[in-house]
Amino acid sequence: MNSRIQESVGARMNSVSVVAAVIKNEEHEILCALRSESMSLPGFWEFPGGKIRCEETPQEALVREIREELGCDIEVGGFITQASHEYPNALIILSTYYASIMKGEPVAKEHEQIVWMPLHKLKSLAWAPADIPTVTLLTGGFIE
Repeated sequence: MNSRIQESVGARMNSVSVVAAVIKNEEHEILCALRSESMSLPGFWEFPGGKIRCEETPQEALVREIREELGCDIEVGGFITQASHEYPNALIILSTYYASIMKGEPVAKEHEQIVWMPLHKLKSLAWAPADIPTVTLLTGGFIE
């Protein structure tokens, strides 16, 4: 989104910067998380992650959020993309990064469930709107 549009939209609504991890296992499957009833957009799938605190880098926020949501430690890899989506109450600016699990096994602490999905099946899930650009990139062959 160009900065003039972002400034214009941001002036009208709350802008929230969030990060998400595209975590791939040894079978080249991607970790997908189903939003629970207690979250906004329940029943939609997302890449795990969350809000960036003002004192954090995006990478630090991602490590913290994955530890909180999934109970495991990750190493953040390369940047994938940044996308924005205007929801009724906020403009979400989502930055996605590749990540690898370094310690522990992921457990759904906040989500309804988590699943490992083959890349070619990602589009079969009902994704949260902000995550769709990342899914499109990944399924278009732009995964490392």
